[in-house]
Parts: sequence; C-alpha cells; structure tokens
Amino acid sequence: MLDNNINRRLALTAAGLFAALAIAGCSKQESASAPAAGAPPAPAAARVLVVGTDAAYTPFESQNDKGEIVGFDIEVVKAVAQKAGFEVKFVNTPWEGIFNSLDQGDRDLLVSAITITDERRQTMDFSQSYFDARQLIAVRNDAPITRFEDIKTLKVGVQNGTTGDEVVGKLLGKSSTAIKRFESTPLALKELEAGGVQAVVADNGVVVHYLANNTAGGFKTVSDTSFPVEKYGIAVKKGNAELLAKINQGLEAIRADGTYAKIYASYFGSESK
Repeated sequence: MLDNNINRRLALTAAGLFAALAIAGCSKQESASAPAAGAPPAPAAARVLVVGTDAAYTPFESQNDKGEIVGFDIEVVKAVAQKAGFEVKFVNTPWEGIFNSLDQGDRDLLVSAITITDERRQTMDFSQSYFDARQLIAVRNDAPITRFEDIKTLKVGVQNGTTGDEVVGKLLGKSSTAIKRFESTPLALKELEAGGVQAVVADNGVVVHYLANNTAGGFKTVSDTSFPVEKYGIAVKKGNAELLAKINQGLEAIRADGTYAKIYASYFGSESK
C-alpha cells in the first residue's frame, strides 16, 4: 500500500511538471510572436530591381578582375536609381536571351548599349535616350580608307548581332566570307592588331575607348555620314509605366545636376550633347 501511494505521488508530480512546462512553452511562443501593444508594423523590405546586362561590351558593361560588373551603363543606372529612389542588382545576361529575360519577368530592366528601334518598341518600352551612338570604322593609320564604301574589298571584323554586323552585311552581303564575326568588339579590334582583319566597324563609344587605351596599335577611325545616329535607351517590360517614369525622372535629375556629364567624361573624355 505504501508503495502504491509513492507511485501515485510520483505520477502526480510528473504530471504537474509536464503541465507547467507545457504552459510555459505556450506562453513563450505567444509572447515571441505577439507584437507589442501599440507598436507600428515592421516596414516591408524594399524590392531590389534586377538589371540585365551583357557584360561583354567595354566600356559600356564588362566584368573586372573581381567579377564585378562595371562600365558606363552601370554607373548611369546606379546614379538614376539613387535619384529615383530604388535599388538595383546587376546580373550578367547573354545578349542572345536578354530580351526574353525581360519579357518573362526574370529581369526588371535592361541596360546594355541597347539601340532604341521601332521594332523593339513593339515588345518593350524604352526610357529617354541616354547615349548617342554612331558606327565608326577602325583601320590602320596607313590604310587609304575615307568612307564606308572603301571597305568593300577588305576583310572586316564585327561583333556578332550588332548594328556594325548589320551594316557591313548589307554592304558586303550577309553571308560574305569577308566578314569575320566575334563575340565582342574588343576581340575584333585585337584581330585588327594581329592582321587577321583589315577593318572593324562598331559603335563609336567602344572603338574610341579601345583605341584611347591601345595607342601603340597605330590605328585611326573613319566616320561616314551615311551611318545613322543610334540612341541607346534603358528597356523595361511593355506597359510598365510606373518604372519607366521613375527611370526618366532619374535620367533628368542626373543631367540637371551634372552627374551624367561627369560619368560621360570619365569614359569618353567630353560631355555628350
């Protein structure tokens, strides 16, 4: 009988301890999850906008030794975002799929020396232009080239899928064996140095920057009035009027306070018009 009483007391004690622990546990969870009375709700974290860019087009966008995406376009968008009040993250995106990434929503905006065209406007919206580009011909200093027509008999290097590729294809024939296509304009210019091609046709910004940093190459540039002016814009998904307005607001602000002029001068030596 004594043993039964002891067992009963031990069981009751254990049950009491279990209940106390259960109550304490519930109280702890409730107090941890319940906000303090009268406290304002925590603000939602600001969404970081993902910017797609093909980082293989120096000086507009490229990767440095640390793997960071840098360049003229990158600095412009960072400055625009700061003025417009949003955050950005740059993601290296191959040119071949860059527009599809915007359409599918994987990227919020694109900046990649993208020429504004009527065809592209059908599937995406563009900001105000932030850079005026024109094709330039790079040749050796002693080459007797004074206009675009003069390269008809030469082997010409271009970056695949660019405006330079398009205009040279029209001049020489799209499938001409005299056209040598490269993944980037700097690679085409290196081939010009090596003698593998006799001319390179590409956007003025890329050519001017490359030659300024490779003065020993002995090259000159030739401009031709037949080349139309191309305007670069920042692309957003079709119909995203809110984001487009913010980007244009930022562009206007960095032009007004001189930020754009400083960025431009650091890459190209003088302010764009």
